[in-house]
Amino acid sequence: MDTLLAPLEIAVAWIMYGFHQGLSAIGLPPDSGWTWALSIVGLTVVIRIILIPLFVKQIHASRRMQLIQPEMQKIQKKYKGKTDPESRQAMTQETMELYKRTGTNPFSSCLPILLQSPIFFALFRVLNNLSAIAHGTHAPIGPITQPVAAQAEASTILGASLSDKFVGAQTTSTQIITVVLIVLMSLTTFTTQRQLMMKNMPATAMDNPFAKQQKVLLYLMPLFFAISGVNFPIGVLLYWLTTNLWSMGQQFYVIRRMPAPGSPAEKALEERRLKKGQEHKRFTIPGLHSETPAAEPVVEPEKPRTGQRQQPKRKSRQKPSTAQGDPKAPEASVAERDA
Repeated sequence: MDTLLAPLEIAVAWIMYGFHQGLSAIGLPPDSGWTWALSIVGLTVVIRIILIPLFVKQIHASRRMQLIQPEMQKIQKKYKGKTDPESRQAMTQETMELYKRTGTNPFSSCLPILLQSPIFFALFRVLNNLSAIAHGTHAPIGPITQPVAAQAEASTILGASLSDKFVGAQTTSTQIITVVLIVLMSLTTFTTQRQLMMKNMPATAMDNPFAKQQKVLLYLMPLFFAISGVNFPIGVLLYWLTTNLWSMGQQFYVIRRMPAPGSPAEKALEERRLKKGQEHKRFTIPGLHSETPAAEPVVEPEKPRTGQRQQPKRKSRQKPSTAQGDPKAPEASVAERDA
């Protein structure tokens, strides 16, 4: 673990130190806790900007996963109740074939979270070792030398140091700040997940395993923050809150401008574009058989059929009236002329 995180720890330390130097150059006190806190915020912004390309892939992966849910349900229904190895293998092969045909990668939606985890732990280790570096019992981490670590450790925000935790806190201010940060983290996470479920998921996707997983995370993640947050330094909680705020704003933009197909957000976007006279293009997946085009040809043939049914009525109006005699009379008169 030390070998894997060591390069990330140095990178995190350099970004934090760079922001601290830049903020100090524009007039902020270098020994202030707010300067170091803003350095952590700057670190968060840099990391999230780097992850934007992966976030775009995550959006497309989530869209594709939602659009192929009807096909996935067909496969699951086909093999429902079959537990023999052959059926399970066939179900897996058909599922993988569906992923391949539609270009869907279910793991792409997890990439931003997975890549942020090592950075999160690297920041945790840097902040957790500030006191040891300041006292000379731990080797420097990049530019975080003993004098720099001592300055960062001595800086405070409302009486609390960035390396302080709720567990083992020496002051009431530390406990209050950590509780406030944990509550804000839980609220931003809950809001982000609820926004995703209520506005950016189609009705057909609300009853599948992906939606059920989102519902569980909606209530499980705040509980996870409440339990684990008491063990993290204030600086790490600040990083976590900043990345939650970034995610919430980023997702709000995506839901408004690039919503999931069939979701309430897409209907709202379509209405806005129609009011402006703009064309709304729906997101489609090549290789996926849509059920909508199959229903359109059924409507079109009805028009000629109704016209053909009216043709006999028009012919009957052109027939001569039979009130003057036998209906065969016209045929007899023609025979007389021929004679």
